Amino acid sequence: MAERLSAREVVALVADDFAEIPYPQRQSKPDGPLAWQGYDASRARAAERTGEQESVICGTAHVEGTRAVLIAFEFGFLGGSLGERTGDRLEAAYSYAREHRLPVVPLVATGGSRMQEGMLALTQLQRVARQSALTRAAGLPQIAVLRDPTTGGGWATLGAGADVVLALPGAQVGFAGSRVRPADADPTAYTAEAQVAAGAADAVVQPRELRETLGLWLRLLARPSGGTGDGTADGRTPDTAPAPAPVPAPLGTGDLPATGWDAVRRARSTERPRAEAYLDAYFTHRAAVSGDRCGGTDPGMLCGFGEHLGRTVAYAAQTGTATRPAGYRTATRLIRLADRLCIPVLTLVDTPGAANDAEAERQGAGAAIAELFTTVAAARTPITSLLIGEGGSGGALALAAPGNTYATPDSYFSVIAPELAAAILKRPPEEVEVTADQLRIRPQDLVELGVIAPPDGRNPHSAAPRPAP
Repeated sequence: MAERLSAREVVALVADDFAEIPYPQRQSKPDGPLAWQGYDASRARAAERTGEQESVICGTAHVEGTRAVLIAFEFGFLGGSLGERTGDRLEAAYSYAREHRLPVVPLVATGGSRMQEGMLALTQLQRVARQSALTRAAGLPQIAVLRDPTTGGGWATLGAGADVVLALPGAQVGFAGSRVRPADADPTAYTAEAQVAAGAADAVVQPRELRETLGLWLRLLARPSGGTGDGTADGRTPDTAPAPAPVPAPLGTGDLPATGWDAVRRARSTERPRAEAYLDAYFTHRAAVSGDRCGGTDPGMLCGFGEHLGRTVAYAAQTGTATRPAGYRTATRLIRLADRLCIPVLTLVDTPGAANDAEAERQGAGAAIAELFTTVAAARTPITSLLIGEGGSGGALALAAPGNTYATPDSYFSVIAPELAAAILKRPPEEVEVTADQLRIRPQDLVELGVIAPPDGRNPHSAAPRPAP
């Protein structure tokens, strides 16, 4: 079990200038809306024990220089449960964030909805969900921190509904709390670590590192152009079109491949630079998102946000392995978030193709790839792509920006692998190299065909540029 910090203690862990916002005053009936006997006395004891008047405190603070709205749950107050007054405070916090254009950081520790208020307590989840949706539509990021415990509706709204989900080690995290889950349930499945492994949360962060980590995320998502973080410096709105991300310089061999098979050989070489090398060379700082929020992760797809020349750029990078459905869904999640926050995207294409095993089919490979194609096509934020290795069929093309894809000398792009093309054409193995030439898969071939852009960016065969929204 993780250490249970109070609401004030967890706020002090990440900020030094917390100032509470005004709270609405609700007149309640004796013992609440259900006249639950002893409810007022329970609230009074909770207030005396914790020093708080409700299960959340809400206010503003600077986290490593970026101003944000913090929502901190007090688990000692009736288990951090949500009631009508809790909903009042949460609505006020989200409204304040939108009015002042500030990111929202829920520091969650809750056991769920308050049973002494019955269905009126449960419907606060709809209220919170609406506030979260309005804040998302306003182009403001939400970064949740999961504390111990984060269960029930608090997990299903403020936690899992955030753009980025961080968690403290050992925290109990799950929709079912410890007293309502099946008696034979594996307790390790209801932990922060398990949620990260299942793709439902992005990272486990040590308490001593939380301020720095949260500060980096806020800087990347709330100050994408290097503003002051006071909600007004950038003057950005969701309808402002950012400039495209600059193309990373090729890190491989500068000379172009002589033949199609030479291009294949170089792209498959273990000596050429991989995605990590490009990301390290391009970004001064970066933070990764992980998981598709559907129960899966793919280490072969690296996604996140980083700083390049003082501005934020999102990235989705294949690492040279067959991309799994979870990888495509994670990239889709990343691009949609970047699009909503007006952050340009860089994609690094490098895969022999989509995973085609039976498990990949059961996990919805086709639907995952289709969703990524659609997301790239519909994105209003600029997407820049660099082919750094293998470009295997649709599994690679799904991550490539139409009309804005470049290639390194250590790469190829093909409708199908040359070996498979030869097999389909019933050619002997010795004709694979000839087939590679016929497919015209070298970078210079792709420029001539108009599939990728030349180094100067002028591609007469590309689709017409999309107008700024």
